[in-house]
Amino acid sequence: MREVRARHKGLPVLTASLVTAVCCSAPAHAFGGSGTRGEAEGSELTASAQHTSIKITQVSGPTGGRRGNLASTDVNWEPPPCWYEPVFTPEQLKDFAETDGGGDVSLRQGWYGSELWTDHFKDGKAATNYFGSPSSVKGYKDYNLGEKGFFWRGVAPSLSALDDTSLCNRLMFWQDAGEIPDVPNAPTPEILAEYAYDKVEVPSTKIEAKPAAKSTVNLPTWVWLDKGTFKEVKVRAELPNTGLWAETTAKPVALHLEPGTDDAETFPASGDCEINADGSIGTPYTKGKADETPPCGIRYLRASNGEPYQLEASVTWEISWEGNGGAAGDLPDGTFETTQDMEVQEIQSINR
Repeated sequence: MREVRARHKGLPVLTASLVTAVCCSAPAHAFGGSGTRGEAEGSELTASAQHTSIKITQVSGPTGGRRGNLASTDVNWEPPPCWYEPVFTPEQLKDFAETDGGGDVSLRQGWYGSELWTDHFKDGKAATNYFGSPSSVKGYKDYNLGEKGFFWRGVAPSLSALDDTSLCNRLMFWQDAGEIPDVPNAPTPEILAEYAYDKVEVPSTKIEAKPAAKSTVNLPTWVWLDKGTFKEVKVRAELPNTGLWAETTAKPVALHLEPGTDDAETFPASGDCEINADGSIGTPYTKGKADETPPCGIRYLRASNGEPYQLEASVTWEISWEGNGGAAGDLPDGTFETTQDMEVQEIQSINR
């Protein structure tokens, strides 16, 4: 008996033919994960459809200190749920099929048993793609040994985000070297840029304030960020064996303040403090400015009475990208937010 496993709750279907599987829409864990021979030691290739071979490199920006990922300001924006990637050379597929034969042949079909793989990729027998639109897929002879190219398969870093069972779900297929498949969800520089969006790490938003942790009712709290704190962050994404690349750049453009209470005023009134020409935000407090209106700051109108207000500070980052072939574009702005305690007292005093 040969086994074709559908990627749904790990339920197997045993059959004497190559083309049998359970057709279900709910995603499950990936087959052939870490440690399988399909990972082709020493390369980026893998037998698991939830492992991408995209390489991420930080080109510029901070590499130390506290950092975090951006949250998109567009609540409807999501990174691409899946795409196709080169998975095996003919030689790697031969080694995998004849020594292991347990892994993903598509996003939602796992083949267990070497005979399934050799029937289709060595002996030319047709197979069936069950999920989405069932169809018979012509087989291959001798793994296409001697030809230059790769076998491609869909990749979905998070199957839970993939609602359409037919999306990126073609059975593993051949593509000549130096060519990108002419299929829906083929990789593009934009897809790489969108994937890189989630990999951008920006420095945590720790503002300078005067007073630092205890303010006074009706006196302004000055807020600023040093010009050396926030610089643009650039991340490069490359898909091996395709020539595709993209660089996603996050540029800080504004600081937004939320006082943590309605009994407060922000400066400016919108709470948005723009980046200065030198890269700083706001103006540092200096002695004698206690009664002046800061370009970036807060005036609390009521004491916190033992329960500190939660001052939220979030930096908005403008996102753009460029890629091979002159491709370029913009992505939704991102934000990174931190919260700090602010105690406010009734005593009237001058900031020093």
